[in-house]
Amino acid sequence: MAVDHADLVTGSDGLTRPLWAASSPLLQQYYDQEWGLPVTDEQGLYERICLEGFQAGLSWATILKKRPAFRAAFADFDPDAVAQFSAADADRLMLDAGIVRNRLKINATIRNAQATLALRAEGGLVDFVWGFKPEITPRPVVHSDIPTQSAESVELSKALRRKGFAFVGPTTMFALMEAIGMVDTHLLASHRRGSSGIWAD
Repeated sequence: MAVDHADLVTGSDGLTRPLWAASSPLLQQYYDQEWGLPVTDEQGLYERICLEGFQAGLSWATILKKRPAFRAAFADFDPDAVAQFSAADADRLMLDAGIVRNRLKINATIRNAQATLALRAEGGLVDFVWGFKPEITPRPVVHSDIPTQSAESVELSKALRRKGFAFVGPTTMFALMEAIGMVDTHLLASHRRGSSGIWAD
């Protein structure tokens, strides 16, 4: 790979990506095919909220490697199924070496499923979360230009907590907004900039 500058590399395929996305085939595939594309279905959004919560204090690469095991452990993140999980299920999951064995995060995933079901009476999780989409998006040239939270992520965090969600802090919610295309924090020179179809560039 040829280095364009400190934050971007051009791969053998001629495409320019940030360093983190070029650090492994798994992260490159995630960056090229998933990260920053809109997620507008309840199950997909619930999954991403929970995985961003599990990521807190860890690397995203760790979560991505474990995602198949997470999906197996949490009924493919079907909120109707996970909402029925009991304390015994939480105990069982604490023995599952395939996932992150953190009881607070496991309990939060169950709680978030229950909160997701409750939101259906108010229009649903998707409309609720996307209601915090900002009017403008960052235009980062280098990685240091990318914020770690925003006014909207702070408000989204507060709103979700009021609805019973856990592990949804402002920084975690900004990461969610990036991952689901609510903001576009692709570097301006990246081949993925503007690929969400939501933001012009």
